Amino acid sequence: MGTGRTRVLHNGLGSLAILAVIVFVAVGLPAVNRALPASRPVASDAAYSIGAGVSIVPPPDSQIDLAETRPGPNRGTALFLVGAIRYLVVVTPFSGELESAADRLRNKITLTRGYQVTGRDKAITTDSGLSGRQGGYSAPGRSGLYAVFVVDGLGIEVTA
Repeated sequence: MGTGRTRVLHNGLGSLAILAVIVFVAVGLPAVNRALPASRPVASDAAYSIGAGVSIVPPPDSQIDLAETRPGPNRGTALFLVGAIRYLVVVTPFSGELESAADRLRNKITLTRGYQVTGRDKAITTDSGLSGRQGGYSAPGRSGLYAVFVVDGLGIEVTA
């Protein structure tokens, strides 16, 4: 008889332990996640690595959104925040020419509901000498700029 009670007690304690783990995962981890900041300040005097060997000097007084930033060995994404302005940089493998990369980015923009490209894009050159295309877009209540570059088998898209 004593063995049956011991077994029931052990099963009950094991079940309570499993329940405690489930409650911790369901309630505790999200609470910890909410307590951690989603963004942190980033220095604007040093290059920030996006991925695939691409880096950018962030705008002054910017923060990096840690939830939306994903650096990687052959691609990467970084989201910088400066007040209400969002600077998104996306690096992906790309084998086409600059014009097709610009077409691809314009298509991405116009596929977002309510967004449209405004005017024609124009040639730009970065401080490091990388040539690209720059243009503008609009959406209800906001406007933005985009830039696209192609280098060494990579497409680099910047939207603000």
